[in-house]
Amino acid sequence: MTDPTHVLVIEGHPDGAPQRLNRALADAYVAGAEAAGHTVRRVRLAGLDIPLLRSAEDWNRGEVPRDLEPVQDDLAWAHHVVLFFPLWLGDMPALVKAFLEQVARPGFAVPRDRLSPFAQKPLAGRSARVVVTMGMPALLYRWYFRAHSVKALERNVLGFVGFAPVHETLIGRVDILGAEGVARWQHKLGELGRAAA
Repeated sequence: MTDPTHVLVIEGHPDGAPQRLNRALADAYVAGAEAAGHTVRRVRLAGLDIPLLRSAEDWNRGEVPRDLEPVQDDLAWAHHVVLFFPLWLGDMPALVKAFLEQVARPGFAVPRDRLSPFAQKPLAGRSARVVVTMGMPALLYRWYFRAHSVKALERNVLGFVGFAPVHETLIGRVDILGAEGVARWQHKLGELGRAAA
């Protein structure tokens, strides 16, 4: 077995109801990771107060909301981060975007000297996985739409602050998965959790 990994699981579904598919998939990932001896912390965005940023001044110099200060500590602690969310209107839900804007502040996730190409990326040395559920077929989203919003997240947010590698799991046609399909995906996510991948 490899050394235990610090894993942070972030559930980004705006509806925190326990029957959501995102919750079942996150549960499976966490169970796999813990069974393999990894240490897991978990954040559910639906239960947090995440205000919108409304100005560059606030982003650069404003205070991080109290609910998100512990999440920054979790991000600093983690070796691997797994972000779960449903695809809404072709992109991440607004709650996930607001969360990323609030936690990725200059001096924490973004270098204060953003003009220097040599500035150290504060969250370098961490890997990530993005797990996205959607109503459309995942192949259609990947090949026709080029997974544009997920690729933008991976490149312009996660990669920009130092996460590498960043992998993705796209789960389509969630409306017709049925119990058997859900169980298959839970098994796959459990295996990813065991590998902390």
